[in-house]
Amino acid sequence: MERLTSDQPLPAHLRGSILALGNFDGFHLGHQAVVNRAIQRGFHERRRVIVATFDPHPVRFFKPDLPNFYLTTLDQRERLFAHAGADAMLVFRFDAELASTAAEDFINGILAEQLGVAGVVTGADFTFGRGRGGNVELLRELGRNHDIIAETVSPVMLDGAPVSSSRIRHALSAGEPTTAMHLLTRPFAVEGIVEHGDARGRILGYPTANVRLAQYQRPQYGIYAVRVRIEGDEQDHPGVANFGIRPMFEPPRELLEAHLFDFDGDLYDRRIEVDLIAFLRREAKFDGIDRLIQQIRFDEAEARRLLLLLA
Repeated sequence: MERLTSDQPLPAHLRGSILALGNFDGFHLGHQAVVNRAIQRGFHERRRVIVATFDPHPVRFFKPDLPNFYLTTLDQRERLFAHAGADAMLVFRFDAELASTAAEDFINGILAEQLGVAGVVTGADFTFGRGRGGNVELLRELGRNHDIIAETVSPVMLDGAPVSSSRIRHALSAGEPTTAMHLLTRPFAVEGIVEHGDARGRILGYPTANVRLAQYQRPQYGIYAVRVRIEGDEQDHPGVANFGIRPMFEPPRELLEAHLFDFDGDLYDRRIEVDLIAFLRREAKFDGIDRLIQQIRFDEAEARRLLLLLA
């Protein structure tokens, strides 16, 4: 899997590729349908497949004060695209220059000349170019001048509604990770570097790996049954995690704190990925540390039960 950026020349062996074009944050069922169609075309036409994405997300560029909403990092997307079977990920840097590029110039100058693609696959509602002036009809029309075959994929429906990133964000904020999992076809996962904390978890008998959420969509504050992957370790580790501001302690500090069951090792400064499997309860402030420890034991037992049930 090659990782490319739009400010660098495209390697010669990737010219003539099929390009899956979209934001693909989350890489949910709808996004997978677009990329899978591009991969099918690449297979039948004996062409390589590139999945394009944008960084930052165009919405972030135009609305920098919007609350955090990302469902994946670029690293996570790269792994997901590779697992789907793509040959490369192309990251378009979404800046003022790209935002001001006319749709016609995006097709003629970038897709045709700079990238030399043979085909483009997008979602049916994909728009691009300055002021969202480009759509799939324009892509088909101008693409013909460069022997670019443009194809669209209809939205994927689930439970009577289109699968979308907004549905996933709503499910996460409502404390419904199982719903998000169905739309994503995998658990929502937070990836980050384990940082040093105040060691309160170790004092309580439940040491935790602490990760900041950076630009991720914030799920409902609360306690979750989780599975944790450690970079360089192929084994998944079951556990229980608290995401929130830790109302028992001062000062409030937003963290994802994951306790790995039956794990004895040093995770500081290591990269981990935490899957949110099931929501157990909301955060709460208890009447003393003893009551907190009792509740943590209940949470551990329930997380173990659910993870065994959902295995």
